[in-house]
Amino acid sequence: MSLLFYKRPDYVAKLPGPMNLTQCQIYVERTQKHRKAIPPELSFENIIQNKALPPCALQDFMDYLIYVSHDAENLQFWIWLQSYTKRFYAASPSEQALSPPWSAVDSLQPTGNEANQPPRTADKSRVGVSEYEVNFDQPERPLSPVVSPQFDKQSFISGMANTTRSAVDSVEDANAQVGLKWQSFTIQPHRSEINRVISHYLAPNSPRELNLSHKTRSAVLHALQHTTHPSAFSLVRDIVEGTLRGQSHPNFIRWSICNGNKPRVLFVRNAGIVHVAGGVFLALILILSSANRWWRLFSTPLFLVGFAIGIAAYKGLCVIIHTGHCRNLRPWEQFGDGASLNSNSYDINNNMNDDDQAALSTDDVYAMSERGDSGKRGMSMETFGTSNGYDHELWVERYKRKSLLQKIFAKNIWIQDETVRVLQDRIVVQSYLLSLAITVPLTVVLLALPKGGFY
Repeated sequence: MSLLFYKRPDYVAKLPGPMNLTQCQIYVERTQKHRKAIPPELSFENIIQNKALPPCALQDFMDYLIYVSHDAENLQFWIWLQSYTKRFYAASPSEQALSPPWSAVDSLQPTGNEANQPPRTADKSRVGVSEYEVNFDQPERPLSPVVSPQFDKQSFISGMANTTRSAVDSVEDANAQVGLKWQSFTIQPHRSEINRVISHYLAPNSPRELNLSHKTRSAVLHALQHTTHPSAFSLVRDIVEGTLRGQSHPNFIRWSICNGNKPRVLFVRNAGIVHVAGGVFLALILILSSANRWWRLFSTPLFLVGFAIGIAAYKGLCVIIHTGHCRNLRPWEQFGDGASLNSNSYDINNNMNDDDQAALSTDDVYAMSERGDSGKRGMSMETFGTSNGYDHELWVERYKRKSLLQKIFAKNIWIQDETVRVLQDRIVVQSYLLSLAITVPLTVVLLALPKGGFY
């Protein structure tokens, strides 16, 4: 990776309309020519596997999608699907046999009177051997919970019905909207979990609805009515993965390289303009005077510093913060009340006062207390929950009450990931070299101008 010619990943704008495979292919084509801008240490695989350090850890990626890109549901669904696939293939062969793989042929929508009938069972002869690879060392698990004689069966059934009714209703509504009227196979493994996924990610107007076309949504729901096999998600999996790899990941790396918040970067950019303007003003005064032309060299440091910090700020870097390899705390990180940014831990009892706890909804308090010491900040890493909006979060109002000066000079934290520090070093060096390339010819021109002699 060249020092003089390194360039951050280009910003990949979102394409209009719902996600589809064609758009994902466009994302991939746009990012292919800029692959050298993302080092292997910051690859998509390393980010997803949480091998990178802040500010490029998995939680940072999730924060970016929630607070900046506003499409965190893609990553939340992707993380769940990876976990679900592992758990499905770790099940016993008898359980897997209840949910046969779903092939592309079966994903075609039924026509005529077939719309109200269950689809045909997938032909296992068309599926490769890899589809049936299972872990035979796992003990066979019962298909239903074992109930002791003292257990209140009626209470158990009513309790389960109350907790799953909303998800089932959402699934039925979603299926009805795409013309699927028959019931899913409830005996299949993980059916209740699949219903929750549909009600959270696939149903229209769901809390974390994926941006899918009607055709894609119908095909996936049609497949999930037939089977809970991970292959039923193949279409939406390809779309979500293509969007994460081709659009979200490059933009996240581009954003993570920046070490300043927007107020700080704008302040430094304007400071660079002021330095350049000051250099021009000083040079004009000396040119119009009868002073020795070598006095004009006093404008050179102003040009050099002004162009350097201005170019770096244009790329999202503050050279002052960079001297310590630090970055500004993000607005949502500035009100942790002592929470560790390294562990991303948050204690609801110790780190919030009574007013803050009162501002939380019952669901928020329950979810945060259930999370315990899992190391997840907020509820963004949870598969199921409320929408990804953050207007209700405590830091929003607190940050609004901050003065402009407080926003500009926010607290800093050291950048832990060495690769990010190296990339920032290259950008700053490039900024100074480019500033030098501009300043030297400009100084030569100013020295060559004749005296004005007006005073």
